[in-house]
Amino acid sequence: MVDTSDTMTFDGAAARRLLARLRDIMAGSGTGQDRLDKIVTLIGAEMRADVCSCYVMRAGEVLELFATEGLNKTAVHNTRLRVGEGIVGDIAAQARPSAFDNAPAHPSFAYRPETGEDPFQSLAGVPILRGGKVRGVLVIQHKDRRAYAEEELETLQTIAMVVAELVAQAELVSPQEVFSTGDVALMPARLAGIALNPGLAKGAAVIHRPQLTIRQVVAEDTDREQERLNEALAAMHSAIDALLATLTRAGLGESRDILETYRMFAEDRGWLSRIREAIRMGLTAEAAVQQVQNDTRARMSHLTDPYIRERLMDLEDLTNRLQLHLAGRKPEAETAALPDELVLVARSMGPAELLDYDQRRLKALILEEGSPSSHVAIVARALDIPVVQVADAMNRIEPLDPLIVDGDHATVFVRPAEDIQMAFAQSMEMREQREQMFATVRNKPSVTRDGAPVSIQLNCGLLIDLGHLKASGAEGIGLYRTEIPFMVRSSYPDVQAQTELYARIMDEAGDKPVVFRTLDVGGDKVLPYIAGGDEENPALGWRALRIGLDHPSLLRQQLRALLRAASGRPLSVMFPMVAEVAELIQAQNLLDMELKRLPADGYEPPSRLRRGAMIEVPSLLFQLPSLLPRVDFVSVGSNDLAQYVFASDRGNPRTATRYDPLSPAMLSLLKRLVEECRVYNVPLSLCGEMAGRPLDAMALIGIGFRTLSMSPPSVGPVKTMLRSLDAGALRQYINSLLAGADHSLRPKLRAFAMDHGVLL
Repeated sequence: MVDTSDTMTFDGAAARRLLARLRDIMAGSGTGQDRLDKIVTLIGAEMRADVCSCYVMRAGEVLELFATEGLNKTAVHNTRLRVGEGIVGDIAAQARPSAFDNAPAHPSFAYRPETGEDPFQSLAGVPILRGGKVRGVLVIQHKDRRAYAEEELETLQTIAMVVAELVAQAELVSPQEVFSTGDVALMPARLAGIALNPGLAKGAAVIHRPQLTIRQVVAEDTDREQERLNEALAAMHSAIDALLATLTRAGLGESRDILETYRMFAEDRGWLSRIREAIRMGLTAEAAVQQVQNDTRARMSHLTDPYIRERLMDLEDLTNRLQLHLAGRKPEAETAALPDELVLVARSMGPAELLDYDQRRLKALILEEGSPSSHVAIVARALDIPVVQVADAMNRIEPLDPLIVDGDHATVFVRPAEDIQMAFAQSMEMREQREQMFATVRNKPSVTRDGAPVSIQLNCGLLIDLGHLKASGAEGIGLYRTEIPFMVRSSYPDVQAQTELYARIMDEAGDKPVVFRTLDVGGDKVLPYIAGGDEENPALGWRALRIGLDHPSLLRQQLRALLRAASGRPLSVMFPMVAEVAELIQAQNLLDMELKRLPADGYEPPSRLRRGAMIEVPSLLFQLPSLLPRVDFVSVGSNDLAQYVFASDRGNPRTATRYDPLSPAMLSLLKRLVEECRVYNVPLSLCGEMAGRPLDAMALIGIGFRTLSMSPPSVGPVKTMLRSLDAGALRQYINSLLAGADHSLRPKLRAFAMDHGVLL
């Protein structure tokens, strides 16, 4: 039975008294070891603990007992635990507090006889954190079985900040010992990662925003600290507002939307109240901000929900920014004295932090944490810089290390050897030559060598992408992903906000057509305000049109906004993830309802309304005679279609590359679709990744596709390819291959291209 009668409520007054005495110890004389010994003795007495121990991280991720009150003194500097070993090792591995009323019974308990800890039943411990890294573990123990109050754990976390400063002073363990990697750090290294944005770049490593040193943890005047916090918050809000204004003038629309959400987060009352409460307990403003961040990170770090992870990154950004304002330093000033060509290396980042850096110098970004849909990745994509996610990058890259970032192949070369540098130079030279070649065909007709016209269009999802429409020579936007503006907001945008966005897209496109795909979320694209719950297989779950039909008000609002934005102009609307014709009919009925209400709302109907469907689900291919008479166009989403055809999760590394879209099965299926659409005279396009790869695009043209939609960087390579292609000769050749049993036709098609002078 757990005894709760002795559970101490550690109130604010007790915490402030303890912090004041800790401040005296830190300011006193003696070695770091002397002060640590006094600290554990004080904690044990003030918190009425039978044991207080401090473990400090040493080289090789080993926790060494550095000081104790209550355990055998001979165990100090002799007892060691690996990270992940025992309860103490678990606390370090998880970087979050833990408390147990019967520690010896816990499966992770690691008994060390030299410590003499046999009599002690209860244990509570917190990680000692600094700079986002675990520097040790602080532990209290009691002989009796007891529950630990939340206030006790919070007090321990606050004390751990003081101990972290003692560790940081290098009087206990040299930082070089803990975090150095020996001579290997001077050798070239190749780091494999995950590509978040393609491209190739080089530059000197800049480690993003080293944490400011908090020189004073305990406050002398808490009222003054509250005033300093208010002043720093006001300065930070003003700086964000100025950045918003700059982005508006620069036309970076979606980046501005992201920062609007970010600014609301900066005003979150829960976050601010926790900081103010920490100040009332006796911390300085800087220490209070850091404690709240440490606590939040510890509580949320184990969660995998993408939205929560990205909000944690935003909060890291705000913490760093607020710390700078508390120190009287402006974020933009921190980036002034930087290399002319820099590669930013960060554990995580918020969007505002990235925009603080000079865009002319910033060549690439390396993150330890991130996803293609994270706010910082979206902004980086708009800035057209390569982004690679690399685990443990902060520990494997030193400041000003020369780096080569290959976003196309998700690789980072650290301190690259001469042969790698030469290969990079050759690759950049070839890229420049290819870019020059692509520029020469930009304004030339998109026609094959034997006269077959092929319409090249763009896939877009940000306003800034529309600048590529004219620069690339594309004929229109074959896919506008409307979900991205939804993903960067904390609440569903109302009809007015959507109308303004869609109208601006049409204005920017001018007389070139735009196909708007209705909201395609769910699966790996999570919206915080649409609760879908955990799904065993999200790719086959509640997503896209399924959400729209289950929440018709959301879909109707989007359709209403699209119709209002068109107001006398042509409009093309495409529904995603249609699995059966009955679903399409439901969606079209909602569109008709909104069309009928336009005059009453004072808007003109579109001059022409085209209704389309995405072909991504194989079941729809068996309903083509029913589907095609009901649509004005169809577009193949090859990414999803391929994974459903092959029952192969494209997010699973073991299966993502097992099957090739250039297989006889996939190409035969697509060829039949081309033929059916021709019978019904329905325009057909393909807007998946296949369209943007020159060899894949060549195969698509060979089986009859005449409209391809792709990302802006793919336009030049694909257009160059098709202008060198004899489509008739390819058609005959590819038809002879479709009945075969090849795993992939890719090698044979590549050989055809080489033999016939096709430029890939």
